[in-house]
Amino acid sequence: MRTTTGWRAAGPTALRRVSIERRDLRPDDIAVRVDYCGVCHTDLHALNAYDQHADALLVPGHEFTGVVAEIGREVTAFSVGDHVAVGNIVDSCGVCAMCEAGQENFCHAFPTLTYGGTDRQDGSATLGGYSREYVVRDAFAYPLPSGLDPAAAAPLMCAGVTVWEPLRSLGVGPGSRVAVAGLGGLGHLAVKMAVALGATTTVISRSRDKRDDARKLGAHDFIASPDPQQMAAARDTFDVVIDTVSAPHDLAPYLKLVAMDGTLSLLGHLGPVTVEAMDLLIGRKRLSSAGSGGRGATAEMLRFCADNGIAADIEVLPSSQVDTALDRLRRNDVRYRFVLDLSDLSDLSDPSDLG
Repeated sequence: MRTTTGWRAAGPTALRRVSIERRDLRPDDIAVRVDYCGVCHTDLHALNAYDQHADALLVPGHEFTGVVAEIGREVTAFSVGDHVAVGNIVDSCGVCAMCEAGQENFCHAFPTLTYGGTDRQDGSATLGGYSREYVVRDAFAYPLPSGLDPAAAAPLMCAGVTVWEPLRSLGVGPGSRVAVAGLGGLGHLAVKMAVALGATTTVISRSRDKRDDARKLGAHDFIASPDPQQMAAARDTFDVVIDTVSAPHDLAPYLKLVAMDGTLSLLGHLGPVTVEAMDLLIGRKRLSSAGSGGRGATAEMLRFCADNGIAADIEVLPSSQVDTALDRLRRNDVRYRFVLDLSDLSDLSDPSDLG
């Protein structure tokens, strides 16, 4: 086994620096020195649900970038020193209809998650990217385009691909009318991507003070959702509404904004929802959802972001301040994504050798 250093859960509100074990490299594995890891709301949910008395460790983090430190004997796509990115899926069955279609995120046997998952070969629990090294199958690591800043690119591997897949699958492009509800970690990337795809893009927010931010991100218009006149004026307007609101909420006001044969894509809150059939019937409207992305879509998203200068708006903190980052995220005190700098977990003898 390999030994590295990471941050494990010590309860729902605290993490502790510990030594953790990684598997020895299999023939198709690469070892990645983790440089930057995004802090996601999923990490909060996992910590809140974690039983500190359980035997299994919890090391969060599922959107990270770094440098290849070592490769397995059968790896040909990467070399030591390559800059790479890893997202929230690190394996899948590879043989079901979804995997064969390039949608490993919908694997019928369920994809292996970057943390809190179960390794398909040895049954061990996966430990995440809040650590200095991660071992991953080469098929689930992605070359990081040279035009992307490694820190700002880390959130693309979860938040970015989560909004990218529905934008692409729903055919967003020049002439499309897109609204993004909620301007947080998901929403700000949805705005940037929709604009770059050529869509006329509107931000919908409860906070009127987000108007200037929306404009800076490239949005063409802004709707304050508490204003009934603004909401009524936008009825039946948008081909696609990307709903990134993370808390439970009424979908009816957003469905009213969807144009005939348009789609409301629910990405933020993934719990139970209630929908009146008439809100779908009038206008033949559709309700959909999405999560993460397949390997092909993830690689495409990274290339698109590099070509169009898209990255997350981030605040970088040393990993020793991970508790601060999580506490502020709970209070929504971030615009728009925290990223941890893992260089303070200096367990490699000479990390400068890796570039």
